Amino acid sequence: MSDRFVPKRVFFTCGAGRSPDELTSFEMALRDASIECYNIVTVSSILPPKCRIISKEEALPDLRAGSIVFTVFSRLSSNEPHRRISASLGVAIPEDMESHWGYFTEHHSFGMGPEQVGKYAEKLAKDMFGSISESELERTMNVTKSAVVGDDGDWTSVIVAAVFLMD
Repeated sequence: MSDRFVPKRVFFTCGAGRSPDELTSFEMALRDASIECYNIVTVSSILPPKCRIISKEEALPDLRAGSIVFTVFSRLSSNEPHRRISASLGVAIPEDMESHWGYFTEHHSFGMGPEQVGKYAEKLAKDMFGSISESELERTMNVTKSAVVGDDGDWTSVIVAAVFLMD
C-alpha cells in the first residue's frame, strides 16, 4: 500500500482579520496566518503516524503559491459588536508516533476566551484519542486564536489551521 498521500509533516498557524465584508475579513485572517496563497482543502482529524510537527517558518519555504494544501481547520466570523469569537485546534499526540496515530479536534465558540476554548479543544482531542486507543499520550496541546468584534459593525474572522505537507 502506498503512503504517498500520508502527510509527513504538519505545522500550525492562526490569524484574525477585519473588514466591512465577511469574505474579506476571512481573507485577512488567512493573510494574518500566512496561508492566503494556497488552495485549502479541509480534512478530518487524524495526525498520521510518523508525521513530524514543524514550525511555520520551516514549512512555508517548501510550499508554492497555488498549491493544494490539506488542513484541519477551525474558523468563526461575526459582526456583532463587542462579541468575542474564538477558534481552536486541540491535538492529542501519542507516545509512540512511529506506529500510532493521534487526533485533532476543531472547536470554535462565541463568548469563550482563548484559554477556555483552547483547554476545551485539548480535552476533546484527549477524549477522542482515548475512545479509540489504549496507547499512552505523549502530550496534548492546542492552538487558539481569539478576537473581539469592534463596535463599528465590521466583520471579524478568526482561523486556526494544521497544515499538512506531503513530503
